[in-house]
Amino acid sequence: MLKRNAWSLLLPALAIACSSPKQDDLAGFTGAGYEQHVKALASDEFQGRRPFTAGEKKTLDYLVQEFKNLGLEPGNGTSYLQEVPMVEIKTTTDTVMKITGPKTSTTLSGLKDYVLWTQRPDSIITWRDAELVFAGFGVVAPEYNWNDYKDLDVKGKVVVVLVNDPGFGGNDSTFFKGNTMTYYGRWTYKFEEAARQGAKGCIIVHNTVPAAYPFGVVQNNWNAPRLYLDQRGHESYLCEGVGWVSYPTAEKLFKLAGLNLNEQQTLARKPGFKAVPMKLKASCTLRTKVRYDKSYNVVAKLPGTEKPNEYVLYSAHWDHLGIGKPNAAGDSIYNGAHDNASGTAALLELAKAFKHMQPAPKRTVVFISVTAEEQGLWGSAYYAEHPIYAPASTVANINMDGINPYGKMKDVLIIGKGQSDLEDLLATEAKLQGRYVVPDSEPEKGMYFRSDHFNFAKIGIPALFIGTGNDHTEKGKEYGEQLKNEYTKMYYHQPTDEYDSTRINSEGAVDDIKLLFGVGKRLATEDVWPAWKDGSEFKSARQKPAGE
Repeated sequence: MLKRNAWSLLLPALAIACSSPKQDDLAGFTGAGYEQHVKALASDEFQGRRPFTAGEKKTLDYLVQEFKNLGLEPGNGTSYLQEVPMVEIKTTTDTVMKITGPKTSTTLSGLKDYVLWTQRPDSIITWRDAELVFAGFGVVAPEYNWNDYKDLDVKGKVVVVLVNDPGFGGNDSTFFKGNTMTYYGRWTYKFEEAARQGAKGCIIVHNTVPAAYPFGVVQNNWNAPRLYLDQRGHESYLCEGVGWVSYPTAEKLFKLAGLNLNEQQTLARKPGFKAVPMKLKASCTLRTKVRYDKSYNVVAKLPGTEKPNEYVLYSAHWDHLGIGKPNAAGDSIYNGAHDNASGTAALLELAKAFKHMQPAPKRTVVFISVTAEEQGLWGSAYYAEHPIYAPASTVANINMDGINPYGKMKDVLIIGKGQSDLEDLLATEAKLQGRYVVPDSEPEKGMYFRSDHFNFAKIGIPALFIGTGNDHTEKGKEYGEQLKNEYTKMYYHQPTDEYDSTRINSEGAVDDIKLLFGVGKRLATEDVWPAWKDGSEFKSARQKPAGE
């Protein structure tokens, strides 16, 4: 919707003026090349591509060499690498948490009833009779005139908050975004806000429907090592402990406090909600093992011929889970073929396509393969804190995390529909392919906040993220849904997510990569500056492009 020096130009006009990618633009791009990259990156030799391992070194070497082979320039000065200082914290939490009430006390069982960890590198953290306060959804959202922490001092206290946001489960799509999760509903936000408020800790009440996953997913975090950015020298306040309690455990706690959880949830959804001291005290100890190390983002660029200081940024995370718990077949390597060797392979093929483009792009096209997405989007978070290219001069981000492995689809999903003008460009490109665009069918899961584009969005860069369609060209929507459900059940974050030519059909991947090439080509060759749409929580973060 925005054009440099003419911010009112409408995208439909631009869409009419532009044509689909010429075939010779894609001369270097092949499905066979894409599959070869997936096969290599997801091989056992790469050991699951976990940061801080030999698998990381092998992955970095592979990506740097591929960018060099393509003739792309280093994207970080004279280097293809951006150093990302990190810390690994393994929390060992007490197997019981004692809860003391006004008249009686109880104990909660670790793993079964609660999961608790720390983001702090302290060797030991002890809660002794830490007060619990129910703070509703733990949300401060000025644009909705909402503040669960109003007139509340939580310093030295542990806040108990509900999952998702106040709009979930209602019929008003303008209240927050109804059943579409806003960032205020993400568990990461709740921990961040509790820390901003100075809380000692933050515990989220799990509920499968608004969380969009069972408590078993949360339990996977029990006493597991976690990666964070190394904040030494510029530390900010972090809660001493963060985590979850199961819904039955929460009911037990509220009853002990003389409160009814259902009633409190209802009250917490109403404007003017006031936090409730629970008159309960928690005691628990957390011990940590800490290791500091460095990981790396890989960055390459194709300089623009006319506007080299304006940037179109493609991203995909290279990391996966490494070597972990063996499955029933004894396989312990989490290869991550779909998640996200596929996105990384797409990044390399897109770089090849742009390198073959004639005439060459007017704007600089940047290709960044980020680290530690699986651990908390940390590689993109570090880039957002230390951008190589000014956010105000970055036209857009196009992120890839899991490329269609199911074959040709008639449709393509927009994750986070209603966020930016990039969706309109996508719809135009899809139409040129004879396809159509549909919104994410499960907006309550907050998928827009769960991959690396989110960190670019947080600093104001319009960001596009697509999902695999459901409408299979030959077998229809029911079959498409069946394939997705099968992947989630049998392959997602499992050692079974391996390269398998009999299971992975690259025809659909090729279509989606060409689709994203078409969007990026428009951005790289025209004057368009896509904007955030009204109602996007990221609109206020966007700075005007340089020169405006």
